[in-house]
Amino acid sequence: MTFKLQLADDNSVAQPVLTMPAKDIHKYGRGHAVVMSGPALKTGASRLAARAALAVGAGLVTLIGDRAALEEQAAHVTAIMLKEFDPVSESLDGRVKAVAIGPGAGVTPETQQHVLKMLQAHVPVVLDADAITVFSESSQLLFKHLDQNDVMTPHHGEFSRLFPDFADDEPLAAACAAARRAGCVVVLKGPNTIIAAPCGKWAINRHSSPWLATAGSGDILTGLICGLLAQGVPSFDAAAIGAWLHGDIGIRAGPGLTADAMPDYIPLVLRGCLQED
Repeated sequence: MTFKLQLADDNSVAQPVLTMPAKDIHKYGRGHAVVMSGPALKTGASRLAARAALAVGAGLVTLIGDRAALEEQAAHVTAIMLKEFDPVSESLDGRVKAVAIGPGAGVTPETQQHVLKMLQAHVPVVLDADAITVFSESSQLLFKHLDQNDVMTPHHGEFSRLFPDFADDEPLAAACAAARRAGCVVVLKGPNTIIAAPCGKWAINRHSSPWLATAGSGDILTGLICGLLAQGVPSFDAAAIGAWLHGDIGIRAGPGLTADAMPDYIPLVLRGCLQED
């Protein structure tokens, strides 16, 4: 599949265009995404991200982590692959095209080590939740390893821990300043989500719903962006398209929406974007 970002004249994210994949495409041609599992008893957030990455079109998705976590994951997933993996001592499979880390990871020295290892793998990395917060006291260490292909997805609280001097600024100015400092794409989540690139490019996603204010919703956004990156969508475009798709899920689902149900709406959302021959 091919996703094309569309922006309105005011830089609002518009409905993206999705085109059909080639008839001879195979799963690796659609991209391999990896999601770092949280530890045992905290695996749910990473599982939500992995499900979203698969549903948005990545050809295959692997949850990596320690054996105890994967035994728990195995009770819940079928199409998503599992691989016992130590990010400190091992390298990613060369066919991996994108990585997501942070949901349910824990604010621990191990998480910080894992983030830095993933950032050295030379593939786009999506950082969320604990992968952001764990660098609250060492932000420059993180920024040194980020580049323009990586994406950070903080809500306001996480943003303020990493960028305390921008936390009270107007959101657009804050996100743009943060992207320049960090050297990566910053997605400042909120009712109107700001997407900012280190080059100065920005967009606002207003296509959203208050029904998305539910636990685990942000993990779905992380997975959407990771799945898009795995398919070769550039980082700024993947972040903006992911934000729009995430918002469309909330609009279509409406009241009663939970994060568990969100992946089931992704095919419907994609169908609405599909431009068939």
